[in-house]
Formats: sequence, C-alpha cells, structure tokens
Amino acid sequence: MNNWITKIIKASEKIKTAFHERATAKEIAASPWTSCTCMSGPMLKKDLKANLFVCPSCQKHHRISPKDRFSILFSNDYEIIKTPVPKDDILEFVDTKSYKDRLKSARKNTGLDCSMVVATGAINKINITAIASEFGFLGASVASAEGEAFLAAAQHAIENKHPLVVFTAGGGMRMQEGMISLSQMPRTTLAINELKKNNLPYIVVLTDPTAGGITASYAMLGDLHLAEPGATVAFAGKRVIEGTVNETLPQNFQTSEYLRD
Repeated sequence: MNNWITKIIKASEKIKTAFHERATAKEIAASPWTSCTCMSGPMLKKDLKANLFVCPSCQKHHRISPKDRFSILFSNDYEIIKTPVPKDDILEFVDTKSYKDRLKSARKNTGLDCSMVVATGAINKINITAIASEFGFLGASVASAEGEAFLAAAQHAIENKHPLVVFTAGGGMRMQEGMISLSQMPRTTLAINELKKNNLPYIVVLTDPTAGGITASYAMLGDLHLAEPGATVAFAGKRVIEGTVNETLPQNFQTSEYLRD
C-alpha cells in the first residue's frame, strides 16, 4: 500500500540517510541543533547553552569549551593567562600521519596552542586561578605543553596567593610524546605539593571524561573534589578491567557517583 503516509516515511528515511552519509564534522558543528545520549530529541544549541550545557531531560552535563567554562565560572569577567609552548614533536613521531600535522590540525580547529587553558578571575570576590581542558584538542590528552600550562597556573596561584581550581578532562597522557608525556604526571604532582606548602587550596572538579594518567596524577590530589553527575572517572577502560579480573562489573562502575560511594 503506497499512500501519503508511507511516502512521507520513505522521504524522511532518505533525508536521514543523506544527512548521516554526507554531513561533515564542520557542517555538524555549524548546525544550530544538537542532541543528548538520552535520545529525548533534538534541541537548539542556544537552549542547551542557556541551561549551562545541562540536558533538561536527563541532567547530563555536556562537554564544554574552556571559554564557556570560564564564562560560567567567572560571570564573563576573566583573563586568560598565556602559558609557555615547548618545541613541537621532539620525538618526530609518525603513525598514520605526523604528530606535527595532528597538532597543526588541532590548533586550527580549536584556536588553542594546547588542550589546557589557564585563566584568572573572581568568585564571590575571591580571586582564583583556574585550569580547563578542551576535549576537541586531541582528546584533551596531556603532553609537554599541557604540563607547562599546569606549572604556569600553579606558579601564578602561588605568586598571587590564589586557590587553584582545575576542571579535569581527557583520556590521559599523549602517546605521541612517550616518556615526555608520562613525565608530566610527577611534574604536576610536584607543582601541587608547592601549592600545599604555601597553604593554598587545590580544588578539583572532575568532568566527563577523566581517565588514564590524568586520573593517576593531578585529578586525584585535591584538597576538595567535586564532580559532574554521571561523569566517567577511570584509569583503564571498563572492558579492559573486566577482561583482567574476569567478572562483570556494576552498571555504574567508573561513574563519579560510584567513585564517591
């Protein structure tokens, strides 16, 4: 039976197929619409932003840029602190493409030098130094430039007697820098120790996702920890752990709520 209802359904399916097959990442980013994993339906990006990037249906906290994070935190009144950028690609790493090309692409797409951004502003008239990460920059992975940004933030906090607040995000250390990347774990730890020697608060806000060497270093060393509801906070992936211990883990394993409990 080929009535007007079936014609509309067929046309709708064709539009969906065309969109998923042809829409580029650039076109999706330019679209005024977005969605949530709760599948509550499409929503305007401006409405999600007006709700502080929290889904009104399921309360999921969506990933946001450092600029939006600081705008919310400091009520649009903040200053970005320029941080050192070390020499690119000392190891001359190449996989399917060169690391230099990956950095170039990430910088072009985000407008940032590295995934970690440092800012200063005031909350309730208390001046603070803050760090936020951009997941769109190579998954907010940590390498030498991010380590320099963290140390610069800690130094700024110490010199100005500010609390340091870090919004963690990322999949861990960046493989393209090997041991150079891994060395940022003790470097950030030493910077946090200097904050504590100076009796300055170190506050961590765990956002989705926080994983790998980030979890194994500066994300778990706070004087106070806060977290987004439902955020993934992990070291190794859930499937890797299940395969290692050979048992099924709880559904909410590696969520911020499970970690709190």
